[in-house]
Amino acid sequence: MTMKMTLTVRPRRRPPTSRRPSFGQQEKPVVPPPSTLDTLDLKLLQALELDGRAPFSRIAQVLDVSDQTVARRFRRLRTTANLRITGVVDDSRLGRSTWIVRMGCAHKAAGRLAATLAARPDTHYVDLAAGGTEVICAITPRSRPERDDLLLERLQRTPHVTSVDAHCVLRPYYGNSLRWLRKISALAPDEESALRTPAPAPTAEPAAPDGTDRAVLEALRRDGRATLTELQSATGLSETAVKKRLERLRGTGVLHLAVEYDHEPLGQGVEALIWLTVAPHALAKTGQTVAGHPAVRFAAAVTGRANLALSVLCRTTDELYTFLSETIGAVPDVHTAETVLTLRRVKTLTTEHP
Repeated sequence: MTMKMTLTVRPRRRPPTSRRPSFGQQEKPVVPPPSTLDTLDLKLLQALELDGRAPFSRIAQVLDVSDQTVARRFRRLRTTANLRITGVVDDSRLGRSTWIVRMGCAHKAAGRLAATLAARPDTHYVDLAAGGTEVICAITPRSRPERDDLLLERLQRTPHVTSVDAHCVLRPYYGNSLRWLRKISALAPDEESALRTPAPAPTAEPAAPDGTDRAVLEALRRDGRATLTELQSATGLSETAVKKRLERLRGTGVLHLAVEYDHEPLGQGVEALIWLTVAPHALAKTGQTVAGHPAVRFAAAVTGRANLALSVLCRTTDELYTFLSETIGAVPDVHTAETVLTLRRVKTLTTEHP
């Protein structure tokens, strides 16, 4: 069975008396504290999202609890929500482009293709979707020859692949270092301000990490909270030199810390990728507006017939329906929407592969 919906959306007017908040207004968080996670758990998750390397003592001080409580909650979340912190390279800072690739497959071939793509070091996410007959991955080829080899040669020759649709990410509106946990509003404004790290400085030229930088990045990919001593062992540098490297990589935006976790304990059981066709003159405004919705964890302008791609998290399929019919349906200049449910994530940022 194919879990794919294609929805033609026509903007509709709301009666003047409607009390429903407009799409651009700030909405309440979509995450209620579920039975396995309480308010302090959610505060800790959002604190780590703001600074994945924040010392437990600093988090404890802001949240007005003990260091031991924060450490204990962190360990528990690693079990209950499969929490992990990983260092992620922002490839756009290195002058690389990211592609979202959709591949249609014959029956039973999708699993093998997903496993093959997951083993590649340049894939970020690999999902099985559409009843198990479609593989969707986000990939950042390291060079133009690698891109051409994958998209023009390897995938086209792969047995049982029936279609390949590649979308280049042109302009992210939400994603990369801005991630979904920032939207759960668990922290009070003063707590969030105390834990937030400075935004990376803008840069006109792509960064060029050297061999030592790459050693630091690889160590943090395995564990985003690796200690300075562990980074010293990985690089052979002094603690002061390692600290300066780490600060520079984060300050230039080449490195950001990602919080990976299972969504079900947070009450978010439905993941979907939505492809919108938007009038070109309204693409930027629509992308920026949609990106602010609490359910949206990724939004970007892309190439292809659909020019705006969204990744959303919802509690139920009914909530997803409401998002499509009432939220997306109320946005002017959206002509069509195609929705594909994610059945299983084969690779995440932190998945280890041989």
